[in-house]
Order: sequence, then C-alpha cells, then structure tokens
Amino acid sequence: MQSAPVTKYRPFPPVNLPDRQWPGRVIERAPTWCSVDLRDGNQALAQPMNVEEKIEFFDMLVKIGFKEIEVGFPSASQIEFDFCRRLIEENRIPADVSIQILCQCREELITRSLEALKGAKNVIFHLYNSTSPKQRDYVFGASKADIVAIAVKGVSLLKKHGQALIDAGTNLRLEYSPESFTSTELEFALEICEAVSDAWQPTKANKIILNLPATVEYATPNVHADQIEWMCTHLTRREATIVSLHTHNDRGTGVAATELALLAGADRVEGTLFGNGERTGNLDLVVVALNLYTHGIDPKLDFSDINHIRDVYERCTRMEIHPRHPYAGELVFTAFSGSHQDAIKKSWPHQSPDRPWDVIYIPIDPADIGRSYKAIIRINSQSGKGGVAYILENEFGYQLPKLMHKEIGKVVNDLADSKGAELTPQDIHDVFVREYIDRVSPVALREFRTMERTSTVTCQADLLAYGVEKIVTGTGNGPIDAFVQSLRAAGLPKFELVSYSEHSLGSGAEARAVSYIQIKTERGTTFFGAGIDTNIELASIKAVVSALNRALDKK
Repeated sequence: MQSAPVTKYRPFPPVNLPDRQWPGRVIERAPTWCSVDLRDGNQALAQPMNVEEKIEFFDMLVKIGFKEIEVGFPSASQIEFDFCRRLIEENRIPADVSIQILCQCREELITRSLEALKGAKNVIFHLYNSTSPKQRDYVFGASKADIVAIAVKGVSLLKKHGQALIDAGTNLRLEYSPESFTSTELEFALEICEAVSDAWQPTKANKIILNLPATVEYATPNVHADQIEWMCTHLTRREATIVSLHTHNDRGTGVAATELALLAGADRVEGTLFGNGERTGNLDLVVVALNLYTHGIDPKLDFSDINHIRDVYERCTRMEIHPRHPYAGELVFTAFSGSHQDAIKKSWPHQSPDRPWDVIYIPIDPADIGRSYKAIIRINSQSGKGGVAYILENEFGYQLPKLMHKEIGKVVNDLADSKGAELTPQDIHDVFVREYIDRVSPVALREFRTMERTSTVTCQADLLAYGVEKIVTGTGNGPIDAFVQSLRAAGLPKFELVSYSEHSLGSGAEARAVSYIQIKTERGTTFFGAGIDTNIELASIKAVVSALNRALDKK
C-alpha cells in the first residue's frame, strides 16, 4: 500500500443536492423485486448452472414470491436460448410472473432474443449500453452523442421487431440500463434516459423501467442515495417511470446503498439470493427483504423455509453461504459470549404472541424463517453460566437452581479451555453427568432404606467410604436429614444443607426425578450435588452423596 500521502486514489465526488429529502424519510412498503440469479448471478459462477438446475432454481424463485425474474441472455448462447424456450413451452411461468431477458442494443441480438420469447405472456426486455466516461474513452472511443444514438437505436429496433410479439398477445415492457450509472455524469445519465424514454413513449399504464446500476460500487451509500434522488426529481416522465436499483458490493455496502436509495425514491430492486454475483457480489435480496420484515413491513417474499432455500442455492450454484451471513448463516442465531447467552435466556420467556418480538441480541424470531431454537446458544471457552444452563434445560430437561449455574459453568468452561474448541450439547451433558451424577468416589452409596417413620425418620445406608464398607444409621426430621446425621456418625466431614430442589425428568411411567442439593462445609465453602432416580427420595439421597464427593475432592 502507498504510504501517506495517498495519491494513487481519489475520493468520489459528492452530489450537489442541498435540499435532499431522503434522510428524513422511512421505508413504508416493499419495492418491486426482480431476481437476477439466473443471469447476473449465473454468469459469475465458476461452473454455471445447467438447464435442470436453472429450472429448479426458477421454480424456487416463483415459490418464494418473485414476480419478475431475469432468466438469461438468450442471444448470448444456445443454452440460454433453450432455457428460455423450455420455460415458455412447458408452461412453467405463472400468469402473474414476468420473465426478463438481457440484451445489448444490436439488431441481430434483439431479433434473436425476441425469437426466444415467442409465446411468453409477460416479458421485460432489458436493453443496456455503457455510459461512463471511462467506458466511452477506453472501450468504445465514442462521444456522448454516439452513446445516446446506440441506446435510442436499440429502443427503436425493439419497437419495430417487438410489435409481432405484442400482436401475438405478449405484454412487452422495456427496461433500460445506462451501465455504470453511478460512475456516469448525472447530467449525461439523465440525458440518455430521457432520450430512451422519448423513443419508447411510456405511459402510466405501461411504464418504462429505468434501471440505474451501481455496476461497480465506488462511493458511500449516501452518495448513491443522492444520485437516485437527483434522477427521480429530474426525470420529466417520472409518473410513467419505474426507477430500479441494481447495486453491487465492491465496498461491502450494497445493502445499505439499496436501502438509502429506496428512501431516495426508487421503486424496484434487482439482486440475487445471498448476494451471488461478479467480484464481491450483487445485492443480497434476502437481507433487504428480511430487514424490512424486522421493521414490520411485509416484504412480499416468503423466506419461511430459509434452510431449504439455502440448500437449493448451495447445490445449484456450488457456492457456500458464510456461517455469519445475515439470517441464513449457520452461526447467526448462536451466542458464544456468556453475557449474551444470559441476556437471551432471561429475555426469551418475556415474549408473547400479542407483543412485538424483543429478544435481546436476536432481532428476528428464528422460527419465522424456519430456523431452530436449539442452535441459539453454543458453548466454548468464552461462554458463561447462562448458556450452559440453557443447553442443559432445553436439550436435556435439567432445571438447575440459579445458584448452581455459576458452578457448572466453570466446570464446562474449564473443559472448553482444555479442548480449545466449541463443545456440543452432548459434550456439556457428559460433563454434567460425570461431575454430578456418576460420582462414586470417595463415597459410594450401595443401599438406602428408611427403617421407621413417626415424627422423625430413621434410616440405614450401606456405604463404601474410601474403600471401606460401612453400614450407618441416623435419625432426623426427614429422610435427607436422617441420612446427613448418619454420615456424621460414620466420621465423615461435617456439613450442613443449604438448599434443596427437585423436578421430574421426562413424563409418563418412565419419568425419573432429579434432585439438586447444596451443602456448606465447615470452612464455609458451598457445593452442589445432583441425583437421579425413579424414586424422588432416593434421588435426593444420591444428590447428597454427589455434593459430599465434590466437597471431598476439593479438600
């Protein structure tokens, strides 16, 4: 990289728009969406989709709810032509869906494209030519007048050759793109768009689509919004024009640029699922649509089974969705941070159908897009007590006392530190069972029975303590107290009970009870224990032994 001063690059010039209105506006409804996955997205794949894959993808786009779908560049290759024909001849296009094709402003390409569209009900014919100064100078060696003439000729040829399609019953609409709009002088972009509109003569009933692409993203999103607002306010046929957006993501701000441009007056958005496209990609339609949804706006697209959509996308495109990709990524409903886990756990129970969604750190209900709650919290060395307790409760049914959360959290985090990796829910369960349930050393309980129950309870227990068999007895105000007294009589260290809780684990005839006991040693240190049994009384006795063994291990 060049050291300061950086002279190799220059800032993008701002737009002189002192009375800009977009900063004070809010988005109130979804735009018209157009998927360009099958053309713009497909051309960016190392291995483009075959016809069968494109058909599967098309069917998915229809199911999601797209009413405008760019299906290809039929004049560019036979595969593209054949795909377009197959959609039409096999009646795969619903009556309310328009297919869109791309074409350069050349007569032989326009006529070839029209051949591919015969029999289609609704067609958007997308013409384009390059307009930026660098394209004019470096690529075409053409003047502004030459570039305008190319666009106008293309529109005139479409009107001439497309009449037969219209006469046959096709609803033919024009979309025009001044390619590299955002790096074209605004005055010239307006000039060529006005010339195209003059040639087409749109009406309110048959509007022209003027697509204003950020073919390469050079500026900050606010500059893009200024450019769009400037165009919207200067177009003479604005009421007969659909202003369309087509952002790319070279600066990583394609979504932001689109959202601000919608505030600036745009009506329509082109993009792809998950942002597939040239270089850093096209606009991600999933993100923009679900961003609207989280603000209470119906996006008119259905992503309620986003896992299936992701599967089809990855299989057909051979691209992988990043784990941190908004909404669809494997980890986006996952919290590793302990404080995040705790906040999620505490805020989740406050949700109800009659209140707006408000779970801390999770801006959308994962269930709305077919995601599972089970993957929300996962555990590594950065996790906290709340996350561990959440896993044990939601995956395995343990309702740990709150004071126990810190204790088990430390045990689990110690393991995560030693492994240096994420722990699965099963790993966490195994730690819990090993630490609390399966402890048989230095004290193992062989048998426990109550011998007498009056105002007090007398018990007898068979123990193996430090390898020595012992039969102990004790009397107390209940089975647990009696057992504690028997342990003291056996010469084991003294302790007192601090807390006790229990609940059923499972339901029906096979249900077991789980008991949690907290004890305090003579040194004032507290330890929890846990026990499981079909008999609640025996589960409590096992929990006492568990807590005692943990205390003795820490001596």
